[in-house]
Amino acid sequence: MRLQRRFPKPGWLALAIALPCTSLSSASRADVLLCPDLERRYETSRYDSTSIEINNLLFAAADHGCEALARRLLEAGASPLARDREGNTPLGRAARAGTVPLAKLFIENGSDVNTRNIQGSTPLFLAVEANRGRLAQLLVNEGAEVNLSGRAGVSPLAAAAYHGSSETVEMLLARHADPNLKDTMGKTPILYAAARGFSPIVARLLATGIDVNTPYGNDLTVLMWAAGHADDVPEQDAVELVTMLLALGAEVDKADNRGRTALMIAAEQGHTEVVETLLKAGANANLRDRDGKLAVDLAPRDELRQVLLDAEPQRPAR
Repeated sequence: MRLQRRFPKPGWLALAIALPCTSLSSASRADVLLCPDLERRYETSRYDSTSIEINNLLFAAADHGCEALARRLLEAGASPLARDREGNTPLGRAARAGTVPLAKLFIENGSDVNTRNIQGSTPLFLAVEANRGRLAQLLVNEGAEVNLSGRAGVSPLAAAAYHGSSETVEMLLARHADPNLKDTMGKTPILYAAARGFSPIVARLLATGIDVNTPYGNDLTVLMWAAGHADDVPEQDAVELVTMLLALGAEVDKADNRGRTALMIAAEQGHTEVVETLLKAGANANLRDRDGKLAVDLAPRDELRQVLLDAEPQRPAR
């Protein structure tokens, strides 16, 4: 499942992945209702089932939290080391589904907590990616390596930052998760949190020693990511984050490799309140990017363009 939320469109601010966000409690309650059907399916075919069929049923039991059935299948020869077509083990499937009792059962029966699937994702990454905090805690307690990245090189810490899960972020940092690990697009956990407007997580990651003005891929800073936040982020959350970053010393007119500042990025995305916040902090509306464009040239709406025009009384003539 992928989020239907939209992210900043232009070039450098496009997020590489959309991480799933599923409710643990609601999903688990609904899935348990399927267990009787799976058990009946096993009863009608157990004497003729091949090892592949038994293992496939074990994957289904892992997905739906069917602990009693999983125990019977393991006793009947199902393997906790089996792999599905994506390379997931039953533990990986349980981790993604958030079925804690099943995860414990598979670990007790020899599952490796650090096995990676075809995309490179470990059970820990799958759990955090699906926002399964309790399952992630269990896996870390059982020896899961917190710095093994998942698909696209995204670390478990980055996935937790994306979801705004402060408890999981804190747990991973306490287990020495590296806040500076980059994914294949050059993004680190703090950028995921900034794009989602999560001020507490950005503050926590900065407290690990990250320089607020560090340039990341394409010379984008945390402030620029916050200014060009995801479309579904409440504007007030973005304003709060931008204000915090400025108070911590973020350079308001620092430019990326296109010559664009946070003001230009916010203007292009139509984030009026962020634009106003940056202007009040002294952002220069007269700066031009490498294509010669001003922030006002990038703004998509007349009212936002007027805000920028009012802020630049000395605007050079064209």
